[in-house]
Amino acid sequence: MKQAFRKIQSLADELHADLLVLGGVVITPNGAEQIDIASSGGVIVALGDLKGRWQADQVINAQGLHVLPGVIDSQVHFREPGLSHKEDIESGSRGAVLGGVTGFFEMPNTDPLTLWDADLQAKLDAADAKAWCDYAFYIGGSAVNAEQLDRLENLPGCAGVKVFMGSSFGDLLADDDAVLRNILSHGHRRMAVHAEDEALLKARKQIVEESGDVCQHHEWRNVESAFKATRRIVALAAESGRRLHVLHVSTADEMRFLARHKRRVTVEVTPHHLSMVAPDCYEMLGSLAQMNPPVRELEHQEALWEGIQNGTVDVIGSDHAPHTLEEKLRPYPQSPSGMTGVQTLLPLMLNHLHEGRLTLQRLVDLTSAGPARIFGIEGKGRIALGYDADLTLVDLNAQRIIDNEWIASRSGWTPYHGKKITGWPIHTVVRGQIVVRDEVLVGELQGKAMEFIEVID
Repeated sequence: MKQAFRKIQSLADELHADLLVLGGVVITPNGAEQIDIASSGGVIVALGDLKGRWQADQVINAQGLHVLPGVIDSQVHFREPGLSHKEDIESGSRGAVLGGVTGFFEMPNTDPLTLWDADLQAKLDAADAKAWCDYAFYIGGSAVNAEQLDRLENLPGCAGVKVFMGSSFGDLLADDDAVLRNILSHGHRRMAVHAEDEALLKARKQIVEESGDVCQHHEWRNVESAFKATRRIVALAAESGRRLHVLHVSTADEMRFLARHKRRVTVEVTPHHLSMVAPDCYEMLGSLAQMNPPVRELEHQEALWEGIQNGTVDVIGSDHAPHTLEEKLRPYPQSPSGMTGVQTLLPLMLNHLHEGRLTLQRLVDLTSAGPARIFGIEGKGRIALGYDADLTLVDLNAQRIIDNEWIASRSGWTPYHGKKITGWPIHTVVRGQIVVRDEVLVGELQGKAMEFIEVID
């Protein structure tokens, strides 16, 4: 009798979870399935018809909702340290989870730059105390640290190496072929690159210095400035056999070119390049629409959407890069480039889904499975047994209006203020912990550093 009781008790223990998500349409590797999810210890432990069979400390009623793998934003600038009047890790990650994002990769152009072990560790320590969701940080690839990148890129919490061929400063600018070759030859992880040709940008800046007209932003930073840099870095990477990730691709020329180099090159596009068109955005928003690389004409946006449809595009990243309104309203071109984006990434893409521009399965691939696959993130990117219980629950029919008051960023504004959206994040779960319930921040700060699978070519 005692043995039988122990067996029953053991079975009961196995059917108790930390969290149950019941009644939703779950996007799994099989497609859309009407199933329940149980998580314990931060990982998914059961999928299927669990109602009445499992008990849990917390339950989410997901009836009428779609449950997506947690969204990963693989390009944000959270400005800490050194520029935290614009943003910091707490406010940036708070905006992330309110927007349905469960993990982020942060960029190295802070003050100090993220170039060495101590720089990375300082960010990891800050995130351990402040992040609402999981995180990793890029090391900047530079002339000063190139020969140490084999070691630096494998530090815990490192998302990889990020190189700025243009639009940067000091030791982070890497616009010389010899420097780029040295960076490419040290390390084996996929290298992320901002591809704009610095020499061409400098030569053309007089266009806007003379006019002071933000409507010429995309003419100063023209198609050739992006396409020339992209061609250069792809050719240089081919010499060393290094895998590349080309960030915020903005031109039809680049998209057609990169489609022919997909064996080693992955491609990111951003919601603002998919959602805004020049010159209309500059006429309506002025410098609030100012980004690098710039928002371009309709023909380029259409090519980005074609890249999504034909599989050339691997990832959607926000390139969240906030500045204060005071800074953005300086006379152009003294106004800095950048806008908020981490909180609006998913709502904008859900609205595009509603308007028929992509499928839900493709959206999941671009925002969850894609980042996990190409960067080798352990335990993320899909809803499957043994994976982290990172879940983004959305209402595909909810209608909302994006408003500056909703934006958590310290900068306090969005270029999409007043935009009506169909499709909205309702609950956000990070490793089995509810951090946003019914669109309201709950729970506690509990982000952890992501881990990466070591892949050697």
